[in-house]
Amino acid sequence: MRKAQARTRSAASGAAAVIAVSCLLALSGCGMPAGSSASSQAQAAAAGQPGTAATHQAAAGSRILNPANGRLEAVVPNISRTVLLIGDSQSEPTDGWPRQGLEAAGYQVYYCGRGGTGFVSANGNTGNYIDALLRGDWLLPSGTPALIVIQGGGNDATTGASDSRITGNAERLITELRNRYPGTRIAMIGTLARGEGNGGGRRTEVDTLLGSVAAAHNLPFVSVGDWLTRYGLAKDLADSVHMNPNGRRALGALLERRLRDLGLERKLTVEQTPALAAGSGTDSFQD
Repeated sequence: MRKAQARTRSAASGAAAVIAVSCLLALSGCGMPAGSSASSQAQAAAAGQPGTAATHQAAAGSRILNPANGRLEAVVPNISRTVLLIGDSQSEPTDGWPRQGLEAAGYQVYYCGRGGTGFVSANGNTGNYIDALLRGDWLLPSGTPALIVIQGGGNDATTGASDSRITGNAERLITELRNRYPGTRIAMIGTLARGEGNGGGRRTEVDTLLGSVAAAHNLPFVSVGDWLTRYGLAKDLADSVHMNPNGRRALGALLERRLRDLGLERKLTVEQTPALAAGSGTDSFQD
């Protein structure tokens, strides 16, 4: 009887964890796709399965207070294998090409951002990147991610944001992220466009500008300001700036290749290597 009650309490706790995850991620505009380890652990907890979020509720959806800044942060399973992706509508879909490229490079993705936002551009209650971070519009992950990737610039190009404002806000964002996550490497992805001479216009200009910001701060940068024409992908546009599923897959594969060229793929840690060599470990994020 007691065991049955314990299982019931465990399942109820797991269900609460699932609800907590859903609510937190909906409110924050941040989170991981439904197929991620956090979600799968939470769902297993709801079913009362042992050894998952039922017994490790903090890993499924808890928030903890960061004493350094007084803000709540999300507890993310496998944070050391996770990339914090900051971006706009190119990154927002669960099959967005930045996510696909990062996942193929070995990471699980925790996304913060919203379509319509950028280094200067805001969207409703979600501020631009630096304002959203400082005001707490995003629920940032706790701990030390494996990598931080900042993607964007398209909305800033569309709204006519000046070079000085884009540069100033990008530099503030980089500084703040370095303060929040001092042990994490930061990289940038520019603005998807057709390229100079092929109608790239302001989007290509912003891509080049962000490349200069990244270089000034010694950050790896993936320039995508001519990818639509360089790789013949304009045919896969769903509208003037977003890709159809085929285009997203193609861009994701190109991004993975570029990340590996820059040495930004996720690498196995020293602790993981012996277990894998012995054939006793299974790591869905291994290279």
